[in-house]
Amino acid sequence: MFSENTKIFAGYALICLLWGSTWLAIRVGLDSLTPILAAGIRFSLAAVLFYTLMKYKKIRVQRDPLSIKLYFIMGIFSFVIPFGLVYWAEQFIATGLTSVLFAIFPFIVIMFSRILIPNETIGPFKIIGSVIAFIGIYFIFSDDLSMDVSTDIWGMAAVLVSATMQGVVAVIIKKHGQELNPLTMNLFPVLIAGIIMIPLGILTEDMSRVAIDYGAIFSVSYLALFGTVLTFTTYYWLMKRMNLVILSLNSLITPIIAVLLGWFILNESLSMHDLFGTVMVLIGLVLANIAGIIKYYRIKTV
Repeated sequence: MFSENTKIFAGYALICLLWGSTWLAIRVGLDSLTPILAAGIRFSLAAVLFYTLMKYKKIRVQRDPLSIKLYFIMGIFSFVIPFGLVYWAEQFIATGLTSVLFAIFPFIVIMFSRILIPNETIGPFKIIGSVIAFIGIYFIFSDDLSMDVSTDIWGMAAVLVSATMQGVVAVIIKKHGQELNPLTMNLFPVLIAGIIMIPLGILTEDMSRVAIDYGAIFSVSYLALFGTVLTFTTYYWLMKRMNLVILSLNSLITPIIAVLLGWFILNESLSMHDLFGTVMVLIGLVLANIAGIIKYYRIKTV
């Protein structure tokens, strides 16, 4: 019905849009829930949804030693520690600074792809495009980059460690997880995250400010279904079909979606810096994809 390229484009657009909207959903939820507890509930509910979907589609859990090892690697180093670090860091540093720091993600993927997957095509245009897109992200959040190194250094370090961990794990999964079903490869990691983060939040956070209201229910439900189940299933489906560097550039698009949603829904201001930065990100994405674009149009014209 739809070509493979159409499905890939639609999947890529979907994860950019949904992950871009999670900033708004997280903001709504943190008015009622503490950060680590909210993340733990989100992942626990996502685990239930993953399991239900697998039962419906009659997909069996892969239990070979490599799959089990990858489940634990993803659970700890893609969910528990990285998400815990980002949620913790945002108590001390601004969202804009977090976005700029996390934008090192594609460069981590580029570096470790060269080390672990030598046959993964990178090329100069992907690197140049990534740099230009990163500069665009800097421009978008340049008004929100005030910092006090003496007090913010640990929050900044936490975001950098989070981005590094997720980049390394993405390369590992690209290399070793090709046989994993996109649903099974997410079920146990999010379950591990939920099991660890809920007790951790209860023990370390102020439970007196927790309120189970409509905002909390909406936030957790939206983040579980759309920000976790749909996005991570689609992400790992795409990972088997796309160049990993190009896929990693979604982390430079999601902040733009977040800014546009903030402007459209919350009436936040949209400055010339935002518009200029958005244009630079788009130019960077085109450059990073230039080889694929040229190849596609050559095939179309043959």
